[in-house]
Amino acid sequence: MFENRSVIITGGSSGLGKALAKRFLAEGAHVGLVARDPQKLEAVRSELAELAGPRQIVTAMPCDVSDLDAVERAFEKLAHTLGPPDILVNSAGILKEGYFETLDMDTFRNVMDINLFGIIHAIRAVLPYFNRKGGGRIVNIASLGGKIGSFGYTAYCSAKFALVGLTDTLRCELKPRNIILHLVCPGEFDSPMVDELNTYRTRENKAMTQTVPVLPLDRVADETMAGLRKNRYLIVPGRTARLVETVNRWFPALSRFVTDLNIRRIYKGPERPA
Repeated sequence: MFENRSVIITGGSSGLGKALAKRFLAEGAHVGLVARDPQKLEAVRSELAELAGPRQIVTAMPCDVSDLDAVERAFEKLAHTLGPPDILVNSAGILKEGYFETLDMDTFRNVMDINLFGIIHAIRAVLPYFNRKGGGRIVNIASLGGKIGSFGYTAYCSAKFALVGLTDTLRCELKPRNIILHLVCPGEFDSPMVDELNTYRTRENKAMTQTVPVLPLDRVADETMAGLRKNRYLIVPGRTARLVETVNRWFPALSRFVTDLNIRRIYKGPERPA
């Protein structure tokens, strides 16, 4: 299905982006990686190049996805090397957690810039190529936190809910042009972002989010690829995550009741000045 396809992956230097890059390569695709850290990106590119076949292309372009002009320039260079892209995977993202009052406005803006506007920029940059080719595929990595609000994630969930709305809207807007949208909504999984989060997260956030078991990265990547092969629009890796998403969708009052009950048992709240 993906043999000889050109795939651009933002956030491709670590976590799910890197894991998906390996899987696309295993299926014969050409891969272009986008990420902010040039040294880390080059190290991952070299690692993936060793996994590629003799005719496969693996390239990389450092870029801050919050800068539209930079994204457009990066995609132009990637397209020159890979050929016009067939698939865009938007995996770049950041994760910040804390009580609403303790998150400064720069945190909200930064999360929105990367997790929402970064994806808007990448889609803007790739659409001209898809329009000329007569189609394409966009994979937006959102989160279960884009379907269900979670304690401590006012910045993160705001961006991910917006991403879900963006993807739902683009699905119907772009379908007549043969551009397919996929929305991937995993719960927490093993990743550098979660490792960092575990060093400072609130107890309420941990209790709520880890109601859904933390998944191995490989399982999230494998289930994502399986969903793409089956042309599923909504991909929710993990049985428990799918159950939680379904219950929240069909029985939202029950979902809120269970959430409130769990939080009430352990609520601590932000420290207040004396």
